[in-house]
Amino acid sequence: MEEQTLGIGSRVKHPEFGAGVIIQAASDTFEIVFMEHGWRKISRSYQGLEIIDVMEPDRDMISYEQVESMIVRVLRRYSDLQEIVEMGDKWTGGKMILQPGRTDLASKEIPIETFFHKIVMVRDRVRVMEQRINSSNLSDEDKVNLQQYITRIYGSLTTFNVLFQFKADYFTGEKS
Repeated sequence: MEEQTLGIGSRVKHPEFGAGVIIQAASDTFEIVFMEHGWRKISRSYQGLEIIDVMEPDRDMISYEQVESMIVRVLRRYSDLQEIVEMGDKWTGGKMILQPGRTDLASKEIPIETFFHKIVMVRDRVRVMEQRINSSNLSDEDKVNLQQYITRIYGSLTTFNVLFQFKADYFTGEKS
């Protein structure tokens, strides 16, 4: 299939999903609405699409995906806005109980929502610090060294991934 020639509005036929129309063309995928199977994302490298009708791609247009990506990048870089991160449903209404090792001291109860909010704040502040390091006038070597510390910080925080609703919000550290 000649992926570079297909623009929005091109009609195609998929061996499993049937006839469809390309509604979005990203760098690595097509978003296609199939008449009988609804919306699907198909890799541009997929060889099974039969081209029915070609619409030339607009070379000077920018996709919604690209605009959204740029706006998110700018907002993250230049603001301290927090994105909404959902806590896992199983923790809603729960509490953390800190039980001291000494019997003469009382335990401490903390609502998990409060603790979760603090963890998310730490994550967001580390991300802002990371972005400010990347846009700073530090040498490349200093940036890499600081990035390694940040990666280790994320790695230390992976214990708290159990609290997040969605895997996309997890902390990730060094991969071995």
